[in-house]
Amino acid sequence: MTMNLFSQFASPTLLGIPLILVAFVVPWLLFPTPCNRWTTNRLVTIQSWFVKTFTKQIFLPLNTPGHKWALILASLMIFLLGMNLLGLLPYTFTPTTQLSLNLGLAIPLWLATVAIGFRNQLTASLGHFLPEGTPTPLIPILIIIETISLFIRPLALGVRLTANLTAGHLLIQLTSTATMALLFSNPVVSSLTFATLLLLTVLEIAVAMIQAYVFVLLLSLYLQENT
Repeated sequence: MTMNLFSQFASPTLLGIPLILVAFVVPWLLFPTPCNRWTTNRLVTIQSWFVKTFTKQIFLPLNTPGHKWALILASLMIFLLGMNLLGLLPYTFTPTTQLSLNLGLAIPLWLATVAIGFRNQLTASLGHFLPEGTPTPLIPILIIIETISLFIRPLALGVRLTANLTAGHLLIQLTSTATMALLFSNPVVSSLTFATLLLLTVLEIAVAMIQAYVFVLLLSLYLQENT
């Protein structure tokens, strides 16, 4: 039984073992492996089309060195999309509502893009901290501001994904609770809240897909700056 609104974000356990690892593995089980046949089934065809379209859309603005990240970012997109959508099912857990997980994904990938920039183009990467033509009195302030903006990027990535998914789950739970509470006392209002619940569910599905795409898109933009 749910004791409060935020207990739904606690990782469920079975025999004292956290089931968050199951939530990590299940999205990958839904994606079949490609076969060597000339004709494949519809699911494999849709999967291949999605990966190809996504890769082309993300990596079109990037230059050739950034294309090495195609496998990493495509896998990350599938991973986030699967967890976000499966977390909307009843009696499931959404790992991407945990800030620790999102930061664990954002910080290493962001740090890798920064390291690539400093390794391949050190002068250009350091030039981002101080735009050309800056007045001398503003140089220390601009360096501090640009440094803060650089280090806040992974935090913004993780917080954005966590906040959007958490807000959507809270709205769905509040609306469903109101629907059940008004079911017998006021059926008309309960029907209206149920219609609102359906609309919120559709909206949350769209948010789950968009946030996974935005997470990967911002990482590709950071990669574009450093390649």
